[in-house]
Amino acid sequence: MSPFLLTRTLPEDATDAALRADVLQGLTRTPKVLPPKWFYDSRGSELFEEITRLPEYYPTRAEREILLARAPEIAAATGARTLVELGSGSSEKTRHLLDALTGLHSYVPVDVSESALTGAAESLLAEHPGLQVHALIADFTRGLALPGTPGPRLVAFLGGTIGNLLPAERASFLASVRGLLAPGDALLLGTDLVKDESVLVRAYDDSAGVTAAFNKNVLLVINRELGADFDPRDFDHVALWDAEHEWIEMRLRARRDLTAKVPELDLVVHFAAGEEVRTEVSAKFRQDRVRAELAGAGLELAHWWTDEEGRFALSLATAV
Repeated sequence: MSPFLLTRTLPEDATDAALRADVLQGLTRTPKVLPPKWFYDSRGSELFEEITRLPEYYPTRAEREILLARAPEIAAATGARTLVELGSGSSEKTRHLLDALTGLHSYVPVDVSESALTGAAESLLAEHPGLQVHALIADFTRGLALPGTPGPRLVAFLGGTIGNLLPAERASFLASVRGLLAPGDALLLGTDLVKDESVLVRAYDDSAGVTAAFNKNVLLVINRELGADFDPRDFDHVALWDAEHEWIEMRLRARRDLTAKVPELDLVVHFAAGEEVRTEVSAKFRQDRVRAELAGAGLELAHWWTDEEGRFALSLATAV
């Protein structure tokens, strides 16, 4: 058996169709919204990697700290023979788990980007020559079928990405993950924690303007893919803390009255001066809330680990 298999569960045109639908629906409603997944073309991914190295942006460092300290405990608690990573990207964070999971047979990275999956697989197979890698080109938010790999399985969803889902979306996602788990399997979930507003806002509005460029990149994606004529200079990057919902919102705010054309959708979009389009929600969590949301999906919180400063958490949950 080849050590690397690649399975596509997304149709070839699925990404283009989803972008068209999201832009059409999002820019014709009030208030306007665009999903954050459209930040991540090659340039957006580069910008996000730069963000993770900024002094203001703590989540990546905090999660890595936990993984380095707790990977042996995670391995001992799960005894996983298969590691499934949702939204794997470069698989960089997962390397700490792969090193600790000494009995691991298979790694199943799941991502929408074929290039990210193949690039990560090449380096991982060089580091772990006995590992079986079965990559899935799939959108894990739309249901997922896993390949037949040996259990127990550990499903990892890291980076605090679950915070980009709204509450109803989180409930649906966690229920779908629960449906993937057999007895003895587990979910490893990364969540950013509620903290001082100034710390949170700085993490999403850095002094170097990298996050602003990342936010505006969604306009460049729409320009390139749908022939639109957005000028990013017409918009300001905005990051706000919503204390009621305990989440950060990123928005793009029009600097003036303007009109943008999206020829591929036969769409003309009007913005009043000061009008905003929401591009991301990033929810922050408390332990009780994580426990309750897991329980609502039929999952029981078994372990809770944070970094030394209590900024970020990894939780391990099992099926009830």
